[in-house]
Amino acid sequence: MENDKDYKNAMVVVAHPDDAEYGCSGSVAEWCIKGWDVVYTLCTDGSKGSDDPNMTTSKLTEIRYAEQIEAGKILGLKEVEFLGYSDAFLEPSLELRKDIVRMIRKHKPDILVCQSPYRSLNTSYAAGHPDHLAAGEASMSAVYPSSRDRLTYPDLLEEGLLPHKVRELWVMTSGPEADYVNEITEEGMSRAKNALQAHSSQVSEESILRMTQWKKEAGEPHGYSYAERFKKILLK
Repeated sequence: MENDKDYKNAMVVVAHPDDAEYGCSGSVAEWCIKGWDVVYTLCTDGSKGSDDPNMTTSKLTEIRYAEQIEAGKILGLKEVEFLGYSDAFLEPSLELRKDIVRMIRKHKPDILVCQSPYRSLNTSYAAGHPDHLAAGEASMSAVYPSSRDRLTYPDLLEEGLLPHKVRELWVMTSGPEADYVNEITEEGMSRAKNALQAHSSQVSEESILRMTQWKKEAGEPHGYSYAERFKKILLK
């Protein structure tokens, strides 16, 4: 990254446990290797992703939270924050926006990574999960203008959470709007694969191979072994 020399903090906001492992875990691993403080914020409880007729939402939430925490340890995260909204019913509400603002003001990221708020019919249909779209919209709205405006959510000031200006917003996308390719080293890719594997209730060996192939394909045109693609938005 050409302009991150004084950066030291990043945050990833996604809808579900394992979303970040698919979309940006290579970049997260690279930041953690450099010694950055990286925080995940998970919007939902991940309570719906099971075909097991004996599974309950409360049990699945417990499993998926534990998997995400383990994945975070593999990557080297500073912390994983869980907002606890119900899986499959996420909306880009003012309540969700405020909760994300709270996390931004608490952890003060230089870079925030989020999901795309747009549905694309030219990429994997799974990327258009309504929870992903809601998390992306709420995250972008939290970054600008809500987290930086002092008079927005004045009660957060009373909690000691002062306004914070995110310097760069990276939106995960494989579509034509992607304008930034972040190289992933072999060490970073190894951490990313192991982190995805930690989500054993959700992924298979085929899932890991598919994720690896995506990152290979992103890197090949640029001479990288692996990479991740983003729409990068510079903020002032």
